[in-house]
Amino acid sequence: MMFQVVASKVSSRRFGIAVASCVGGGVGYHVYSNEGNQTALLQLQTVSAVNENLSLVFPTMEALLRAGRLAKTAATMAVDYQLYFMTKKHPDSFLSKIYSGEEECERQKAETLIYKLQEELDQAQAAYVEGSNDDDSANKETINDDNTAEQNNETKSKNAKQHMLSIANQLADAEDALDNKSGNSSSVHERNANRLLQLFRANAGVYIKVGQHLANLFDDAPVSSYEDVCTVVKEDLGSCPHELFDDFSRDPIASASLAQVHTARCKETGRKLAIKVQHKGLRETSKGDLFAVTAVVRIAEKLFDEFNLGWICDEMTPQLPKELDFTNEGNNAEAASAHLQKTGLDCVVPHVLWRSTTGEQCLTSERVLTMEFESGFPATDVERIDSIGICRRETAKLISSVFNAQIFENGLVHCDPHQSNVLLREHPQKKGKPQIVLVDHGLYKRLDPEFQESYARLWTGIVMADISAIKGACESLGVDKMYPLLAAMLTSRPFDEVIERSQTGSLDATPASGGGDKAVIKLYAQRYLKEIIDMLDVVPRQMLLIFKMNDCLRHVDYALGSPSNNLVIAGKYASKRVLESDISRPEGTVLGFFKSWIQYANVLFRINSYEMWHWLSSTSIFYNK
Repeated sequence: MMFQVVASKVSSRRFGIAVASCVGGGVGYHVYSNEGNQTALLQLQTVSAVNENLSLVFPTMEALLRAGRLAKTAATMAVDYQLYFMTKKHPDSFLSKIYSGEEECERQKAETLIYKLQEELDQAQAAYVEGSNDDDSANKETINDDNTAEQNNETKSKNAKQHMLSIANQLADAEDALDNKSGNSSSVHERNANRLLQLFRANAGVYIKVGQHLANLFDDAPVSSYEDVCTVVKEDLGSCPHELFDDFSRDPIASASLAQVHTARCKETGRKLAIKVQHKGLRETSKGDLFAVTAVVRIAEKLFDEFNLGWICDEMTPQLPKELDFTNEGNNAEAASAHLQKTGLDCVVPHVLWRSTTGEQCLTSERVLTMEFESGFPATDVERIDSIGICRRETAKLISSVFNAQIFENGLVHCDPHQSNVLLREHPQKKGKPQIVLVDHGLYKRLDPEFQESYARLWTGIVMADISAIKGACESLGVDKMYPLLAAMLTSRPFDEVIERSQTGSLDATPASGGGDKAVIKLYAQRYLKEIIDMLDVVPRQMLLIFKMNDCLRHVDYALGSPSNNLVIAGKYASKRVLESDISRPEGTVLGFFKSWIQYANVLFRINSYEMWHWLSSTSIFYNK
């Protein structure tokens, strides 16, 4: 809003009146003189920044309030952790008794036992991994001389694994006992995790986006008022929603951290539409929110040696402006749709409407995205899947195929495939078959060919349990000694399973009984937390969003009862990418081409054999078909 001042000339003979009015278009002074019936007009234009600054007053104040909540939460967490570490060093001190209390002291005793078992499990796991690697080397040297030595090595490896799993089961029992003993009390980590969760919910917007990078926060999203929605639509498209569309819904059908979706109908065709509208003020304050988060993270990194989450800020800073530009999302959606049509996979991407049918009215802008409405329900809704007679395994296979095709073929990857973005419905032309509706195309990553090749070789090595291939691929990704950790992070499985599969030739590994398997995985996350965070600084930035995508896909696979699904599907697409890379090299030889084809055929044979065995052994009760 601009100000325009109208004033009469004041003289000894005339009485002047000054009038201020608000008009759009500029700042100026209109000076009217009664002498000689002449009017002098003086218009003083100001820079556009004045208008922007005036409109940012309240959003900036809100951003400062959010920054205050962030600073308060960070300080509280810092004090809590400092007290925790002090009481761990001096458990019998007066401070420890005040901080912990009797219940916390009992908890710390139980934690001491758990820490001891974690140490033992860590040592047993290291012994198993190192022993298996030594056995592999020994077998290669003695395979033609002494088969007895090979059998002894296999026995030794099995005993080492049994010992490791035995400790893992003890650790799982101790952790369950601690949970039962704790009752309503919480550990320092749980308390601070809850503090962060409350902060993300209270601050919303960018903060929820940060939370989604750290954990799967799917349902914690703000909802803008209908008045705010109308304001954003009118500012961007020039008219109110009811003027542009028919039957525009006052209440959103979905809401996320950055925007919410309303339904409407096209005035010209009557086609049902989905209108995505960005939350008001988010674009203006996102830079301030990112600055506040980055500042707190950098300070925490200086105060705590083991705190290293700067990669989140490094990744979000360039990515968030792209997500806030819905024209970029529209372009991503069209590119994804074009690629998926070439693959032949049963996946639909909603069609983006850039302009009205007549071409006179713009329907998509930086903060408003208009699409054709595509029906569907969350792909993890197993009750709905069973009720309409769709096979869960086929659904999991289709979802994994869509995203692995993007990674290894197209290189333009949807990096946020959680259950609200991957919708499912029965195929309209294929009864009983699944069809995916892929939505929310704001968070995409373009993979370069070199990364695609290295990543493909890594997954091929994991599928074939080829440890030397895994090492080589990890080295090309900047990871040397921590290659078992990177493989475990990608699969969310202990690396000893890769070792076991390298000996058995299977795509499945024997899980631990009871809670031992869970304890082994949990130990990886706890024991190697610092190494995991350090690795996130080493791997290519493209890998960070791939980790996020893999976590989302793994959640879908487990919900659908297909925990090994992504391993198999990724192996198919990765091995094909490796083959294409090998045969396209100009320096390649005929023998090299033939060897590449044999390796590719070997991977497919292993995978197809596994899928056939799983299909024959599966029951209609577990997989629905």
